[in-house]
Amino acid sequence: MFNRLAIAAAALCALAAPALAAPHPELDALRAEFEQKFQALQADYEARLKALEGRVQAAESQAGEAQAVAQTAAASAEQTAQATAPASATGAFNPDISLILQGAYIDRAGGERPISGFVPAGEHAHAERGFTLEHTELVMSANIDPYLHGYVNLAVLDEEVEVEEAWFQSLHLGHGLTVKGGRFLSGIGYQNARHPHTWDFADNNLVYEALFGEHLIQDGLQLRWLAPTALFLEFGAEVARGQFFPGSDEGADKNGAGSWAVFGHLGGDVGASHSWRAGLSYLKARPREREGWVEDLNDVEALTLFSGDSKTWLADFVWKWAPNGNPRQRNFTFTAEYFQRDEDGDLACADNTADGGACLDLTDAYGSDQSGWYAQAVYQFMPRWRVGTRYSRLSSGSTDFGLNAASLDGGRYHPRRWSLMADFSPSEFSRFRLQYNRDETLVGAPDDQFIVQYIMSLGPHGAHQF
Repeated sequence: MFNRLAIAAAALCALAAPALAAPHPELDALRAEFEQKFQALQADYEARLKALEGRVQAAESQAGEAQAVAQTAAASAEQTAQATAPASATGAFNPDISLILQGAYIDRAGGERPISGFVPAGEHAHAERGFTLEHTELVMSANIDPYLHGYVNLAVLDEEVEVEEAWFQSLHLGHGLTVKGGRFLSGIGYQNARHPHTWDFADNNLVYEALFGEHLIQDGLQLRWLAPTALFLEFGAEVARGQFFPGSDEGADKNGAGSWAVFGHLGGDVGASHSWRAGLSYLKARPREREGWVEDLNDVEALTLFSGDSKTWLADFVWKWAPNGNPRQRNFTFTAEYFQRDEDGDLACADNTADGGACLDLTDAYGSDQSGWYAQAVYQFMPRWRVGTRYSRLSSGSTDFGLNAASLDGGRYHPRRWSLMADFSPSEFSRFRLQYNRDETLVGAPDDQFIVQYIMSLGPHGAHQF
């Protein structure tokens, strides 16, 4: 606006120039009035401009003071953190912690129910019934640093604390490689790496009960390689101490590995709604004086000691369906596994004649060729509700007891169990389950079993496997 006024004044002066030669009182008065108003207008704009400049300078000064205060506060906070924190920021202990609560009411026949024709994968067969508190699992996991991840799972029952898993695992090793060390659930098969609170049934299938009791635990090293292919292709190998069944403490008492395993998995998607995975695994262990309790020909419990080689092949297959890949509303899972186990070596049967038994403390050659399979299907027909069925069948195969055949029964048996379950999950942190078993694992003693189970998860818990 100031520029326009100046131009207008110049134009007015130019128009008035011809008349300056002769005096004109009215023109002089008009000129004087114009100059007076022009000077007043100019002074007003200059005052407003100075006021605006003052406000800008004040705002800049306040911003500078606020920035200085913020920097001082940040420096003070950093000094406080350095004074109270550990020497290394990566060493801060801040893991994810979760607690798994499990319990059940089991209605079944009394006494032990071993799997006929199979040496129990432990000292005795499970015999719990009535109200039963199952293992409470305490799980902690965190990144140790940018290169390693740590995990521990403690199973607590009454006055016992069992270290189920405690391992470290590499991060960002590159080339699809992952290394795990410590105590871990083996990667063989499909069901083995799943903890009990993630099972689809209240108990395990007969295949894993016969092979490992619950699952195979390894103390050692595991190497996995994920191939850079369109299909999921994974290979793994494990070397371990081998003290857990089918190994033994005596067999693990040496330098080197007492057991080793290899496995491979292949999988992919079929359209948007289907996915699958198939696997093949091999396990070899060298137990020495592995204890096993069996019934002899006089139906008296006898202690056996096995030393030799145990070799197991395991094949698994999983098929999953979810509409458009979204399992929250509906989904279906089919799982099946088959095993073949060969054991060769020497078997001793401790003298139990004092209790009326038939064993005479003889040691002789022993060989067995056993197999089995299970198949199960689980369908979530609406959010929170699932139903499922499972069938397991084993074959004790051909067993050669050598001289101990006079004390132990080497007949062929086909233990089996059929299960039906329904469960309800109020949320992702809780589940209630009702299950029925028709159990024919003990020769001549079929049993109808009912199980009511609860599973509760407190705190954050990592995602489970496929």
